[in-house]
Amino acid sequence: MDERFTRLLKPFLQYLHGQEITADSQLRALGLDSMKSIELLFAIEDEFGVSLPDEDLNDDTFTTAGSLWRAVASAPSTSDAA
Repeated sequence: MDERFTRLLKPFLQYLHGQEITADSQLRALGLDSMKSIELLFAIEDEFGVSLPDEDLNDDTFTTAGSLWRAVASAPSTSDAA
């Protein structure tokens, strides 16, 4: 996972309490709710210049930090859509 990605995640995980974010970190257990997921999605798209496809906007994608990172890493760049 990208260091920018883990740094971006931290403010959305209220129960992180200084723990290291790993690929197996359970996002819901660390405090990511549905409203924060939407905010996080916008932050990710802005930070990485990507657009997550609709089929990736599901519970499976937001289960762990690793599953979300895989979706981000494989998402098309917003500049590709132009």
